[in-house]
Amino acid sequence: MATLPFKPKQVAKQLLAELPDRARDVLIGRYGLGSTPKKQTLEAIGKKYGITRERVRQIENYALGSIRKSDAFKEAQEVFDSLAEMIEAHGGIVAEADFLDAIGKDESIKNHINFLLVLGDLFIRKKEDSDFHHRWFVDEKLAEQIHESLHNLYRDLDDDQLVPEGEFVTQFLKELGDLSEKYRNEEIARRWLSISKKLGKNPLGEWGRADSSNVRAKGMRDYAYLAIKQHGSPMHFSEVAKTIAKLFDRKAHVATCHNELIKDKRFVLVGRGLYALSEWGYTTGVVKDVISEILQNHGPLTREELIEKVRNERYVKDNTIIVNLQDSKLFRKTKEGKYALVS
Repeated sequence: MATLPFKPKQVAKQLLAELPDRARDVLIGRYGLGSTPKKQTLEAIGKKYGITRERVRQIENYALGSIRKSDAFKEAQEVFDSLAEMIEAHGGIVAEADFLDAIGKDESIKNHINFLLVLGDLFIRKKEDSDFHHRWFVDEKLAEQIHESLHNLYRDLDDDQLVPEGEFVTQFLKELGDLSEKYRNEEIARRWLSISKKLGKNPLGEWGRADSSNVRAKGMRDYAYLAIKQHGSPMHFSEVAKTIAKLFDRKAHVATCHNELIKDKRFVLVGRGLYALSEWGYTTGVVKDVISEILQNHGPLTREELIEKVRNERYVKDNTIIVNLQDSKLFRKTKEGKYALVS
């Protein structure tokens, strides 16, 4: 947590003292600066005073403007300079929630810091939109560079692509191009990544598009995909269930896990209860289907060649492959003793 060189509540109290009672009360309610950190809506404050929401907004703007013109505001310049230095130390542009969390867990303190940011002339706030969270910055040119680079990073990702965090951060820093050395480090890059609403990190620390099921895992199938992907080779469905419970702390019944894997095209049954990811190149279907596809792709093959290629696709015994080759409706032997598809 960041150590504050000033007391936010004390500073805010001195600034609010410049206002008439109602204007002060409006700011206290709007920014959660009172005995409770709960922020009040324009409507709630309006009902209290018997005025419209728009009138409350006018009073709020008047109150902020009055503080900025006061001597107390000028005397608090060191406080605003300190906040600017903190934002700079965090990378020059910060996600609002992350920055306030870095200051502390006390909601009242967060509200007071937010109030000071709103007041300060040094700070620019951009409201959240479809691409980014609420964020604060002091250098508009830097902010534009970060925004553009985050857009490009998202654009270059495939829909379901996952990238290990270290590799993703390196890719991001490269995308930023000409950047001051004081910002060129992984910690700041991770903070910048958190500004984006379109990029996300899954429970295994891999980055991708936030709307991808590989990132925002929701159900058994998504967690199974991540479990098998991390394992790197086919897994028995019972092991998949155990891994889901271990990695993600989610209940995963073995039978349910098996049923869900069967229904999802991301998985291929490659042996008795063994599942692989289809993206690894495994052929779907039963052993006969695998043999047929291999012969179609490679032409006639000897028994040994076929067994080797099928074993690369399925965890089955040699005899199972040989038995399937006896289906005369699908397969035939050539004069050279090789197996081929029936024409």
